[in-house]
Amino acid sequence: MTQLEPRDPRRSRGSAVSAEGGESDRGIRWLRNIGLTVAVAVVLAAVLRALVGPVYLIPSGSMEPTLMPGDRVRVDTSHEQGQGLERGDVVVFDGSGSLAPYRSRTSLDRALEDLVVWWGLGARSDVYVKRVVALPGDTVRCCGDDGRLEIDGVPVDEPYLGRAVDAGHPASGTEFEFSVPEGRMVVLGDNRSDSLDSRALLGAPGGGLIGLDSVVGTAEDVVWPLGRRGALDGPAASTGEGAP
Repeated sequence: MTQLEPRDPRRSRGSAVSAEGGESDRGIRWLRNIGLTVAVAVVLAAVLRALVGPVYLIPSGSMEPTLMPGDRVRVDTSHEQGQGLERGDVVVFDGSGSLAPYRSRTSLDRALEDLVVWWGLGARSDVYVKRVVALPGDTVRCCGDDGRLEIDGVPVDEPYLGRAVDAGHPASGTEFEFSVPEGRMVVLGDNRSDSLDSRALLGAPGGGLIGLDSVVGTAEDVVWPLGRRGALDGPAASTGEGAP
């Protein structure tokens, strides 16, 4: 009769330790891979920012057809605080206290949100992208007899709207008139039927006038997706023949 050799308890413990060690090694490798992926993403974002400049994500359709949801636009910060702005510029600005209520955020909240925006992976809820239609000294109204905006009584062509504008299809379904003082501007979305802009603040404190000191910069071109890469319409495209 064959006798079974007694089982060595040390060998069993060694196998268990080896299995646990293997699982631990796999966990460490997984964390290392995640860390490496994040590090590569940070480096690529830094290189992109250095080569291209600040990039902002477009989260909504308020600027269609010029900008589509998911577009990422390069921002020229030389126009920060409204320096050198022209009518027709597509402007990025902080809407806190105007289009967006002031928010109480912790330092960690701000840091995380700024990091996501810096990577171009998300959009700040209080930063807006709109079209400048009037600047200090302008009187802008909607609409004239032909349905177009008027600045100081002169009709303005807006080809970036991507649709016909006439008496039956005015440039804005909401009538308005703004006389713009120093340090202020009037902004509208290109998608006039679905845009939160100066018109939403008619009758509110400030009357829909946005501070030039809130300007982050101007959106210059789409950098992503690749199929939509290209420069945005410049100010010259926003003024009609004979417009000031």
